[in-house]
Amino acid sequence: MNVEVTPLPGIGVRKDFAIRNGRRVGVVTHRDGQIELIVSKSDDPDACLASLPLEAEEAGALANLLGAPQLVAQLTEEHREIAGIHTKQLPIRSGSPFDGRTLADTTMRTRTGVSVVAVMRAGQVSPSPAPDFTFTSGDVLVAVGTSEGLASALKILNQG
Repeated sequence: MNVEVTPLPGIGVRKDFAIRNGRRVGVVTHRDGQIELIVSKSDDPDACLASLPLEAEEAGALANLLGAPQLVAQLTEEHREIAGIHTKQLPIRSGSPFDGRTLADTTMRTRTGVSVVAVMRAGQVSPSPAPDFTFTSGDVLVAVGTSEGLASALKILNQG
């Protein structure tokens, strides 16, 4: 996928790519930090069909929605030949007993056999988080284990 980066003098930077139907989808990052999700018209890639301003937290949530499934799909494909191994997204929800606590505090590996292989936060991936990695509400953990272990891990994250 070819992402084009276009400086917008006095405004900021546009980063976009062409999708199958010919439209371009991207983000304009303004000099003042404002972020816009944009979609071009199909007959004119420089004309904007839709623009959606996003707060930084909203942009991060959207990045998590788009990035975590892609990472999970890749891991699932890689583990397809290994019977009994599954990959799942485990969210840290607001009110979770582990919001503000570390991976080690969960004792997840010991209690469930599940391994956390990455954490998605605000569109950024933290691969192989260390035991002292501190979770925050909105994080999405990418975990690998058995179906039963993954169900137990989700229960731990939600209930302690």
